[in-house]
Amino acid sequence: MVLDRDGTLIVHRPYLSHPDQVELIPGAAAALHLLRARGHGLVLVTNQSGVGRGYLDQAQLARIHARVCSLLAIGGAHLDGIYFCPHTPDDGCLCRKPQPGLLQRAAAELGFAPAESIVVGDNACDIELGQRVGATTILVRTGYGAQVAAQGLVQPDHVAADIRQAVGLIAQGAGSAERRRHRAIR
Repeated sequence: MVLDRDGTLIVHRPYLSHPDQVELIPGAAAALHLLRARGHGLVLVTNQSGVGRGYLDQAQLARIHARVCSLLAIGGAHLDGIYFCPHTPDDGCLCRKPQPGLLQRAAAELGFAPAESIVVGDNACDIELGQRVGATTILVRTGYGAQVAAQGLVQPDHVAADIRQAVGLIAQGAGSAERRRHRAIR
């Protein structure tokens, strides 16, 4: 499973720049623990333009990600990898979501097929990323998700209240090979 960070896994705070600001979405660690127990890999893919804008440096970002991992570990969950884009939207890089660069790098390094993954996020760029690689997409209504859903900016495969409900959908078969085949036929 490919996860967005802000608004999906942790509470969204604009340009979060200190580990003390990190707060997991309620139930996130338990939900990811359940996925791990079911054999799912977990990868974080996140745009972090605050680095490119000078709000924090990569060392600060590493401390923030260490805090995310620490909070997840308390709940019995862990990530297989964290991939981030430090660029601003104007930089035109290939790693900034919705471009598939980060997800493709994660897939190459961790050995999974992007089209067989499930992308979960709260923003249009997360859903567009998943669609660009042929993955199953789940929009969560936390963070920007409620606004994105209300505006109809994207058409995800599923919409969930939060990461817990997204995991429930996955446990019920969202993203399974059979469901992907059905979606391709529609």
